[in-house]
Order: sequence, then structure tokens, then C-alpha cells
Amino acid sequence: MRSLLLLSAITIALGAVAVQAAPYGVVKTVKAGGEGGFDYVYADSAGRRLYVPRSAPAGASDITPRIAVFNLDTLAPVGEIPGFSAHGAAVDPKSGHGFATSKPVVMWDAKTLAVIKSIDVEGNPDGILFDPFNQHVYILSHAAPNMTVINTKDGSIAGTIDLGAQPEQAATDGKGHIYVDLADKGQVGVVDAKTMMVTARYDLNAMNPAGLALDVKHHILFAACRNPAVMVVLNADSGKILATLPLGAGSDGATFNPRTMEAFSSQGDGTLTVVKEKSPTSFAVEQTVATPVAAKTLTLDAKTGRIILITADFAPAPPLPADAPPQQPGRVRRGPMLADSFSLIAVGK
Repeated sequence: MRSLLLLSAITIALGAVAVQAAPYGVVKTVKAGGEGGFDYVYADSAGRRLYVPRSAPAGASDITPRIAVFNLDTLAPVGEIPGFSAHGAAVDPKSGHGFATSKPVVMWDAKTLAVIKSIDVEGNPDGILFDPFNQHVYILSHAAPNMTVINTKDGSIAGTIDLGAQPEQAATDGKGHIYVDLADKGQVGVVDAKTMMVTARYDLNAMNPAGLALDVKHHILFAACRNPAVMVVLNADSGKILATLPLGAGSDGATFNPRTMEAFSSQGDGTLTVVKEKSPTSFAVEQTVATPVAAKTLTLDAKTGRIILITADFAPAPPLPADAPPQQPGRVRRGPMLADSFSLIAVGK
């Protein structure tokens, strides 16, 4: 009997290891189609909706800009918010209000998708972050002001923040600290959510950070950089660099899953890098997942652990003119987007 129990325990243990070691892969692809550009994708895990702003290129009067909305479980379309050309979206589950980085910023009811108001802002709205600490959304802009802070309860502007740099992605610890990658400086900036002041800047020893994720519990930042193509892991309290790990070319977003202790970086070269946090001082590339080339930004569905990416098919990039300025290192060049090729990609186990 003792031998049988020991054998059963070993079998269960091996089974658990097998489950943990199961690799990530593309589990679902949905060709959503539709015209218009795209940048960020956002999963409202509580409301079970997925938001993808679809912008209209300059001069494209035949394309209606909108925020496309999908069912987060099935990836089927459920509606849209028409008339707004935006880059990113975010939802405050407590107030039930959504926001997108159009100009003016649009605010809507997350249940009905009805527009509540438009909010005039300065700068050039791009990325966005919702912070539950004080129910604010942060509108990121490469042009000053670099951050516009909006109260999610009523859509009023709480203030602006001068970063003196071009922000790409931001993360919050939910306790009054905002972290934002500063692409043109090769830094991560730290913002006090109460005073709306920059309190620190951490050098990354790499340029063009395009993705930023945070392990809130252990105060670990994961900055996905393009030049060189690396993920810089650093202590969020001190800025001390803990590890530098290789990525694919053209990183354009990062996220962290606290349930699995894994950070993810999506790259335009057709790879998704999974970094395992073995401990607060030990990190390793766990897997490089093959994804469609040109898969852009990513978002985490906190309920299922799936990573959702957005992509499309593109024509070959035309040759650069002889007098063209040097291309920014780490960027993946593409030609025009092929009609009706926009797709949603779910990655999981």
C-alpha cells in the first residue's frame, strides 16, 4: 500500500510539472476585417470586452474611425463607438466609464457603449493607463503635455504632467506610483499619483523602450526595448537593473501575469517572448512563441490568462528613397495594410 501511495504521489507530481511546462501557442485566430489603422488593444477583464480603436489615415474620407468592441470570451464583435480616431482605450470598472485617446478624448458608458462626453485635451493623445488608486486615467502624448490626467468619475481634467520625454506605455502599482517608459531617453520615469510630479528616472542602458510591465507584489519592472532588442528587468523602488534578456525585433508592448509570474513582450517580427520570474532576483526567457508577423500590441485577459494580440497582412515595404532619414533602430518596416485583413490572435496553453 505504501508503495502504491508513493507511486500515486509521484504520478500526480509529474502531472503537475507537465501542466506547468505546457508551452504557449496560438489557440484562436479571428479575422475581424474592417478598414482602418490600429495601435493598442485593451482587455476589460471584468466587463468581458475587448477594445480596439480603428483610426482613419489622413485624407481617408471613406474610412469611418471608431472604437471596435469584441466579446472577450469569443472574440466576436459586439458593437462599436463610431466617429472617434484613437490609439488606445481603457475602462474604470468601478465607475463603469471607458476612455479612448482620440482628440478630443471620448468618454463612454462601458455597458451600453453610449458616448457620455468629449474631453478637450492638448498634445497628441497616444497611449493610456487606468489607475485604480484614485480613479484616474493617464493620457500619454509624445508632445507636451506628456500626460493628461482625467478623473474617471466625471471626465474632468485633474491636471497635466511634464515628463520632458516621449512616453510609450505605463504601469501602476495601485498604491500611488505610476511608471512610464520614456522612449527617446532610454529611461523609465516614476510619477507620484498624488502630487502628479516626476520623482525619479531610471536609466535602462538601452533605447526605445516600447513596452512596460510591472510585478506589483515584488516591485519588479519589465521594460521591453528596441535598441538593442532586450527586456531590461529592474527594481521599481531603486531602478537597479536585475537582468537583461534577449527579445525579437520590434517590441511594441509588454504585460505581466501575477498568477503565473510571467512577463510577455510582443514583437513585430512574429514572436511573443515569455519571461519567467523564478524569484525576485532570477529571470529567464521561458519561451519564444511564433505569432503572425506584424502582430502588434498585446493585452492580458486576467481571468483566463490568455494574451490577445492584434495584427493584419501587409504588402512588402517599398524601397526607401536615397535621401530618407535613417530608420529608427528596432522598427519593422511594412507596406500598406491589405484590405479586410485585420485579425485578433489569442495565445494560451
